[in-house]
Amino acid sequence: MSDQERIAAQRRTVDEHIRGENEHDWARVYETFLQDERAYYDVVPFSNRYPGFQGVQDFYQIIEAAIPDFRVIVTGEYDTPGVSVREVTIFGTHRGEYCGVAPQGLPVSVEVAAFYFFGEGDESGKLVAERIYFDNETLLRQMRDEEDAMTGVGLAEHWP
Repeated sequence: MSDQERIAAQRRTVDEHIRGENEHDWARVYETFLQDERAYYDVVPFSNRYPGFQGVQDFYQIIEAAIPDFRVIVTGEYDTPGVSVREVTIFGTHRGEYCGVAPQGLPVSVEVAAFYFFGEGDESGKLVAERIYFDNETLLRQMRDEEDAMTGVGLAEHWP
């Protein structure tokens, strides 16, 4: 498979993954991952790795409980063989406990850099892992309804 073919396959997988997230179709999201102990989900602001396919599922259960109506808007796309990166803005309503903050039903938004790591060979179209970077303090301040809570630089507002 050429590099261009591999990147095209990665793009299809990431697009399917994000469509599944936006539709809250977890079976569809999980299908984009390798479904064994090699899979994992890294949340850098938590300094936490959710190991194995079960860890991937555990992470999504946490987010679904905290922000059950979340939506992902892609604002930037970057690909190289084996890794795809997406800049996204996540919007939703805080309806479940998150990092010890009780829900107040407030709207939240946060900009995220998501790195998608792919398998090799026959598994090059499947995710081994997703690693996300975001400003958790901004998200927490929005959830606590702090007067000076930031909402990011507005990448989704500038997306065509």
